[in-house]
Amino acid sequence: MNIRKLILEGEGTTLDFKKTITSSQKIAKSLVAFANNQGGRLLIGVTDEGKIVGVKSEDEEKYMITRSAYQFCKPAIEPKFEEVYIDDKLVLVVSVDKSDLKPHYALDDNNKWWVYYRVEDKCILASSVILQTLKNENKATGTLIVYTEDEKKLFKFLDEQGRITLKQFSKITRSSHKKAQKILVNLILTGLLQPHTSEKEEYFTFINSK
Repeated sequence: MNIRKLILEGEGTTLDFKKTITSSQKIAKSLVAFANNQGGRLLIGVTDEGKIVGVKSEDEEKYMITRSAYQFCKPAIEPKFEEVYIDDKLVLVVSVDKSDLKPHYALDDNNKWWVYYRVEDKCILASSVILQTLKNENKATGTLIVYTEDEKKLFKFLDEQGRITLKQFSKITRSSHKKAQKILVNLILTGLLQPHTSEKEEYFTFINSK
């Protein structure tokens, strides 16, 4: 594994840097965010800026991550560990596979369980649309989509505007948020729509659109 090359690529959807693990509970957010998306790697002993500082005790780091994966993630996650030495400094690589048991929840300080999703280099709290997509992802095989007037209005809006929010879709179809959300989830599961989520806004585009 070429750690230097990974670091040069920078943090993103499948890569996160951690100088050290300070809390089993806090790292759960990253573990579930990877498992709920495409999977990913944590590089422990690397600063946010990409500087390799190494870990002092890989056993302690492994213990905290394993504890997090079993105690603060639901369902539990199975992290894989690899130790890589660079210039006499030890970098602990923690790999998390894309899960078949979505959604995974992380426990917060108030003993509440939340679903997180990896978007670019951030762990974002999953929206209601993302949550329903994750819940239905493994049931999507053979899903038949019948295009009604609502879907036609959606496609026309996307052709003209390029993107749409749940609120906009609900408005143009004069349907409830629940009904509009269900249509969006089905179209995401069949590979027609792509969700885009930030801390400020969630919108949807055709696949391969921005």
